[in-house]
Amino acid sequence: QVQLVESGGGLVQAGGSLRLSCVASGRTFSAYDMGWFRQPPGKEREFVAAISWRSSIAYEAYYADSVKGRFTISRDNAKNMAYLQMNSLKPEDTAVYYCAAGLRVGVSRHQSSYDTWGQGIQVTVSS
Repeated sequence: QVQLVESGGGLVQAGGSLRLSCVASGRTFSAYDMGWFRQPPGKEREFVAAISWRSSIAYEAYYADSVKGRFTISRDNAKNMAYLQMNSLKPEDTAVYYCAAGLRVGVSRHQSSYDTWGQGIQVTVSS
């Protein structure tokens, strides 16, 4: 089992960038598929991006259509870290962002695939 803590959130103007980090405790981080989700104000939590636990040539990544081309998910297994680089931010990206881990569940957009969640971190994009 891993535990997750997010950092890097805050307030940014539209068009700006932020990088969210997620540090995982535990020695088996490399076996976990990782995902990022977000919950906008007054809305349900939604999928943002996911990355596979293993890499042959490159890690497999999957994105929600709303962030494709603007956000990049990555991981550094040696540091037990996952990242979400967010560029060209829009006011509609304002949300609480969560990282999540699932043990070899595949690159999934479904919240039920992940059994470990961080506490969430606020990202606010002003217009």
